[in-house]
Amino acid sequence: MTTMTDTSARFREFKMPDVGEGLTEAEILKWFVQPGDTVSDGQVVCEVETAKAAVELPIPFDGVVHELRFPEGTTVDVGQVIIAVDVAPGSGDAPAPAETVQQPVAPAQPEAEPEAPKGRQPVLVGYGVAESSTKRRARKGVEIPGPAAAAVQAEMNGHAAAAPEARPLAKPPVRKLAKDLGIDLATVTPTGEGGIITREDVHAAAAPAPAEVPAEPVAAPVAPAPVAVAADAAGRETRIPVKGVRKAIAQAMVGSAFTAPHVTEFVTLDVTRTMKLVAELKEDKDMAGVRVNPLLIIAKALLVAIKRNPEVNAAWDEANQEIVQKLYVNLGIAAATPRGLIVPNIKDAHAMTLPRLAGALGELVTTAREGKTSPAAMAGGTVTITNVGVFGVDTGTPILNPGESAILAVGAIKLQPWVHKGKVKPRQVTTLALSFDHRLVDGELGSKVLADVAAILEQPKRLITWA
Repeated sequence: MTTMTDTSARFREFKMPDVGEGLTEAEILKWFVQPGDTVSDGQVVCEVETAKAAVELPIPFDGVVHELRFPEGTTVDVGQVIIAVDVAPGSGDAPAPAETVQQPVAPAQPEAEPEAPKGRQPVLVGYGVAESSTKRRARKGVEIPGPAAAAVQAEMNGHAAAAPEARPLAKPPVRKLAKDLGIDLATVTPTGEGGIITREDVHAAAAPAPAEVPAEPVAAPVAPAPVAVAADAAGRETRIPVKGVRKAIAQAMVGSAFTAPHVTEFVTLDVTRTMKLVAELKEDKDMAGVRVNPLLIIAKALLVAIKRNPEVNAAWDEANQEIVQKLYVNLGIAAATPRGLIVPNIKDAHAMTLPRLAGALGELVTTAREGKTSPAAMAGGTVTITNVGVFGVDTGTPILNPGESAILAVGAIKLQPWVHKGKVKPRQVTTLALSFDHRLVDGELGSKVLADVAAILEQPKRLITWA
């Protein structure tokens, strides 16, 4: 019989890494391998979503996949084992993943229940058994199915098995709600992503027979009000779990809005000359192969304005009660993606020529749209640009990206009547909005930065004279 020591030597486990900066959990979006598949060092085995981005995880050793510890859609803490690999597949028959999970429990022997935790001791080799695992009593007469290692871990996370062939997936708060309402999760139809039962699913299941009413078979009530309300609520509302990027955005925006005192200033300006410059640059052979658009000139204008007013490029250190002046500019670009808003940044943008900046912008946008932005690409930003004009919006009051001093919102560029050289003429006009942290930036400094950006966009030749 294979011992724990032998199994430990033969099988290697891969734990959920911290793919960001201090992240504590990640959701498994997709497995690219299954038990029995051969994997090699560096091969991507799964895709996970953290609070910052979706990341592909490569396995750091060779072997044959023995078991996957968690199904897709499960949120896993950093440091937990997610996959076990047989690194010596030719050394004999490998034990089935569930062989050492738990001994069968005799239906008529209640005393077998306290022994269930002992039966699970050798389950996940090298992983150990959480203390909380002893709190869940084994179901009488229910034997853990074949590939049960993932099921055991799911149970440890609060996803108790309803039946060997169909284990309802629900997070602990939803599970508690079901318990409070007297709802058996096995009877609930899941509508969440990956077959996860949501709070709405539980409420919908509870509507025909509220938890306060004794659970007796009764006919449909004559008064249609309760049923109508339940059907109306179920049909007109959709509850979406807040997790991943959306959860991070919410926490960051609340933290920023209620920590940094925001001030926003606006300016409306004529950018006709900037639009002419964009058209000329598109024909310039030095800009061949890169995307040229108004955002490129606006980004360069902001970088020049920061060079002329370096005090705006700073951060507030609350712990040490210091203002940290940044001698570099990591320029953030807010990007809307299918998973939500992210703000990757261009490192050392201040040192880039216009062609290099154009290339970096194009790569940043492409990577964001493909959902491949890495957590490192979103860390360390100093100032940000958000282009709300692409949605036809004139302007807004943007919220600072946490840890940054300023954010510039760019409105839609529209043909409008404008006084030019004493005459009203149709000109390309836009509105800029600059939000800044008033702890770091006073009104004079913020006004100077915004005015400099506007002046450059009105007269792009200042890119040369001021730079």
